Amino acid sequence: QVQVVESGGGLVQAGGSLRLSCTTSGRTFSSYAMGWFRQAPGKVREFVARVSWGGSSTKYSDFVKGRYTISRDNAKNTVYLQVNRLKPEDTAVYYCAADRSTVRSASSIPLPQAYDYWGQGTHVTVSS
Repeated sequence: QVQVVESGGGLVQAGGSLRLSCTTSGRTFSSYAMGWFRQAPGKVREFVARVSWGGSSTKYSDFVKGRYTISRDNAKNTVYLQVNRLKPEDTAVYYCAADRSTVRSASSIPLPQAYDYWGQGTHVTVSS
C-alpha cells in the first residue's frame, strides 16, 4: 500500500505564497503520475494540477494557471505545488494523489477517480 502525506499548508495573507509538499512511500513513486486537488468547504473536490511520472509534462486547471507550479523530485519521492499570488478563494484542503496508470486520456486527468492513492490533505487558508 502506498502512503501519501502532504505538508506545507497554513494561514497566509492574500497575495502571499506557499510551497506544498507531498511525499509517498515505496519504491515505485517515479512510475506514478501525481496530481493535486483541492476541496473548499461545502464544495466538491476539484482538480488543480498534474505532473507526469518523469516530470516533463504538466497540466493545470485554468483557475491556477500562471500562479501555481507543480514539480517533482523522484530521488526524494516528493512532488511539490508552489502556490503564488494566493486569493481568499484558494482557501481549501489541498490533496495529493498518485495515479498508477501509465496511459491516461486527457479527459480523465481531472477526475478524482483516475487516482489510486490519496493523502489526508493539508489546509490552506488565505485571509483577505
